[in-house]
Formats: sequence, structure tokens, C-alpha cells
Amino acid sequence: MFSVIIVPDGCRGLEGQYRLEPGHTLRFGRTAPTGTGLALSHPAVACAAGEITATGAFWILTNFSSDQTYLVENPEGAGEHIRVAPGRADAPVPFEFARVRLCAGEAGAGCGFDVLAPRHDYLASADSLVAGARSRAQRAATLRPDAAHGEGNRRADRTEDPSASMTENPAGGGAGDPAEDRTQDWRFDPFPRPYPLDHSCHYFLVLAALCEASLRGDAAAPVPDVVELTERLRPVWPDASPAAVAWNIDYLRLKLRLRAPDAAESVREALVRFALRFDLVQEAHLAVLDGGLAHAGAGRESRAGAAPAY
Repeated sequence: MFSVIIVPDGCRGLEGQYRLEPGHTLRFGRTAPTGTGLALSHPAVACAAGEITATGAFWILTNFSSDQTYLVENPEGAGEHIRVAPGRADAPVPFEFARVRLCAGEAGAGCGFDVLAPRHDYLASADSLVAGARSRAQRAATLRPDAAHGEGNRRADRTEDPSASMTENPAGGGAGDPAEDRTQDWRFDPFPRPYPLDHSCHYFLVLAALCEASLRGDAAAPVPDVVELTERLRPVWPDASPAAVAWNIDYLRLKLRLRAPDAAESVREALVRFALRFDLVQEAHLAVLDGGLAHAGAGRESRAGAAPAY
């Protein structure tokens, strides 16, 4: 599978694109190798400007220039970018969509190109990871010379003390497998989320409504105020009030451990910036604003220490 796609300025079809498999490289510059490199016509671009290497789910950029700093922008981010200093080798670029600018202060054609990294790799599910850890622990117990002897001693101890099994396993099911014991403490959630959000709570409705405009592609839209949020949420939260919405905004600030925002930035703007930066709210989550998800348990956390309408 191609993990990186380079799109030169003016490219209008697949034939003009460069597609790299993991481990493959593409050199670019004003005199790049014909057929195997990307030639850029802008006079400010160095003859041998740099090199892109595909490395699976991301790509790395090497700057051959001795005096030019390259800028890699994320068109989907609010000014998000990285700088690749002169002579920097193998700078990793994490953006799925990127614009590489090679000439400072120049915006014309030929002084940059676009890079797409559509490949996404994910970990196996938590259940399979736990099962794998359990099977590895079982194999290790089988190979250990003293495993059988130790287990025999434990069985003898349980025979002499009938209450031992109840102490070791309050559920009354007897002593479990050693591998089971080693995984039971983290089997429920081996990868705890740093910012756990319950999507059935009112505070998540408020967070989704705050981020809605940005997620729908209007990054320049102002963040809605409390009154606008109340009106937006009323179809799925009939008891919503400005006071309830304001309380949930303050609760989100505490839950996400946000510091007090700068004077020029409101708490609402800080929440939107934080949620989008860490992918806490995604476009698929906007279904909650149309009643796409059940809210039978809405407000479990947000009602704690507040009025029932919250």
C-alpha cells in the first residue's frame, strides 16, 4: 500500500503524482533527477533541495539546503506547522495533509508541494491484547521448572484451610489461573484514557456543540456563546438553560484540567482548542446533537453536586 502521496503544484491527475511505499524516497529540487525526482521550477529553490522518505503511517523530511528553512503546514489545523532547519535530517511529519513551503515569503507556483499520508495504523483491540498477555503468561508458567511444585503447595494449603479459597476469590469460584491473576487488575481497561468523557452526559453535548462549526469545516466561525449553545441543544436537551450550560462549561474546564485562559481567550475558546487538538470530539460525534446517540444516562456526571436539570 502507498503510504505517502506527493502532489506537485498544478497537478490535475494521478499521472502527475508521486506515490511512495514504506522505505522509498523521493528527492526534490530545481534539478531533481528526471523520472525519479520532483523538479521544482522556482528560481529560489536549491538545485538539490531535499528528500522525502515514506515510513509507514508518517513520513520524514530531510533539508539539503544550507541556508533555507522549510515550513510544513497542516491545512486542517489553525496555523499548525513545523519548521525544518537547514541541514536537518529525517524530521518526522505527523500531518495527514501537509503543505511544504520551500521559499520564505514566496507563495507562487513551484516553490512548494502537497503531501498526503492516508495510511492509518491502529493497535489491536484491548480484548485481544489481554488474551495475548494471558497466553504468554500461561506459556511462561508451563516452562518454569518450579511452576508445578508451587501450584501443588498452594493446593495443599487450600485443602488445609477451607477458608483460603474464599479469601483468594470472594466470588466463590476458587483460585484462578496465575495468568488470570496477573491480568485481572487491568483487564477492564488496559489503556485508560487521559481524558475520559462519557458521551451520554450533558457536558459532552455542550462540548460537541462548541466544536460543531470547526468540525464542519468553518474554522473561522466564532465560538457560540451560552445563549446560542442553549438554543442549539434544546432539541436534544429540552430542559437546557443558560445556567445549566454555563455550569457544564465550567465542569468541562475542571474535568479536562485546563488552566485559566489568557485574557484574550474565553473558557469556551480554550475548550474548543483543547478538544480539537487532542481529538476529544470528532465529526462522527456530532450525531449526538441530532439525537443520534441515546441519552438515557445523560447527566450522570454533570448532575453531581448540581441541580437535576444540569
